[in-house]
Amino acid sequence: MSKSIAYGEAGILNKKPSSKQLDCEVVIIGAGPYGLSAAAHLKSRGITVRVFGKPMDFWATKMPAGMLLRSPRVASTISDRGRTCALEAFEQATGTPPVKPLPLSTFVEYGQWFQRQLIPDLDTREVSAVERSNEGFSTILEDGTAVRSSRVVVAAGIGPFQRIPQVFHGLSTTQLSHCYAGTDIQAFSGKKVVVIGAGQSALESAALLHEAGAEVEILIRNRELRWIGGHPWLHNLGPISSVLYSQHDVGPAGISRMVAMPNFMRRLPLVLRDKIRKRAVRPAGSQWLRNRLMDVTTRVGGQVIEAKAAGTGVQLKLDGGSSTFADHVLLGTGYVVDISRFSFLPTQLLNDVRVMDGYPMLTSGFRSSLPGLHFIGAAAARSFGPLLYFVAGTEFASRELGAYIERNQANK
Repeated sequence: MSKSIAYGEAGILNKKPSSKQLDCEVVIIGAGPYGLSAAAHLKSRGITVRVFGKPMDFWATKMPAGMLLRSPRVASTISDRGRTCALEAFEQATGTPPVKPLPLSTFVEYGQWFQRQLIPDLDTREVSAVERSNEGFSTILEDGTAVRSSRVVVAAGIGPFQRIPQVFHGLSTTQLSHCYAGTDIQAFSGKKVVVIGAGQSALESAALLHEAGAEVEILIRNRELRWIGGHPWLHNLGPISSVLYSQHDVGPAGISRMVAMPNFMRRLPLVLRDKIRKRAVRPAGSQWLRNRLMDVTTRVGGQVIEAKAAGTGVQLKLDGGSSTFADHVLLGTGYVVDISRFSFLPTQLLNDVRVMDGYPMLTSGFRSSLPGLHFIGAAAARSFGPLLYFVAGTEFASRELGAYIERNQANK
C-alpha cells in the first residue's frame, strides 16, 4: 500500500500528518504580547491553535510595580488581525482614561482583556518539554498531558535570559536581585541600594526605589547617562520627521526607519544588522525620568570588579580603586538571549536548531532550521532586527507568521 508523503520545509522527505492525528495545528508556548497576538492572528485565519501559559505573567509578576512603559502609546497595542482589540478599544470598553506614558498595571490589564476577548480557551498550564513525533511535535505539559501539533511557536519571552555578570555570582538572593525578577521595591525603604546599569529598567527602578524611601546609588560604565529623544526638534519637522522616524520610535533618526522594516533588516549582512540593532537599543532612559533622578547619586565611568558579602550587605570594589557598600544590589544589566535556557527545549531538539550566539537563525515565517519550529519576540531580533524586542513588533511578527502558516498548512 502506498503512503502519502510530502517534502518538509527544509527539503526533507517526511510523512504528511493527518489532521486526525493532531490535537491542533499549532501550539504556542507563552501568553505574553507575542503569544497572544500570534494566537489571535492564526485563529482569524482558521488555524487551530492551543496557547499555554499564564496571560501577561512576566509583565505582572517580574517587573517592578509602578513602572511606566518606555514605548509611546501608538506602539503599545497588541496586534490582532482586525485591530478590534487595540489599546484604545480596551480603554473605551473598560472606562480606563488614556494617559501617557502608559502605566505597567494598565498594560497588564489590557493584555489580560485582549486574551479574554480573543483567546478565551487559553490554557494556563506550563510546558515541561517539546518533543518531536511522527506527526510533528508533542508538547508535554506540567501534568504529563501530551498535545500533538504539526508546529510549535516559541513566544516565551525573556524571563530566562537575565544577564548576571560573573562578578556577582557569589552573592545570595537576599543581597542581589535582577530588575526582571519581580523585585519588591517597597521592601527596600530605608536601605541602601546600588543599582547597576544605565538603561530604562535600571534607571526607572532607581527612581522607584528613591521614591519608596531607599538610599539609591547608580553605577554606570559610561561617562554620562544617555536619554532617549535628546534632539526633540527632529520630531517637529513635519513630513521630514516622518521620513526620519517611524511611529514605533525605536532608534535614532534614520535607524528608526530601518528598524521598522524587519524584512529589510533580515536581508542586511549580519555585521551591519548587528550594528543597527545595538545602536537602536543602547542603554538610555526616557526623558520623563530625568527629574525623578535629580536627587539620586550617580557614579559614572566605573565598573564593579569585586562584589563580596559584608555581613548581610555587599561591599563593591570598582576598577578605579574606589568602593561602596550596599544593603542590596539591583542589576539593571538587561538580558542575553540564549534559547538553550528555555527549559522546555531539550538538548536533542536544540541540536537541530541553528543558532548564532544564542539566537536562533530564522528565515521567512520565523522558521528555525528545524521544520515546524518557530520563534517570535526577542529571540527573533538577531534575524529581523530590534523591533522584535518591543510590543510594536507583534504586528509584523503575527502577520508574517500567520500568512506563512496559512500558505503551508499540513493538509492543504
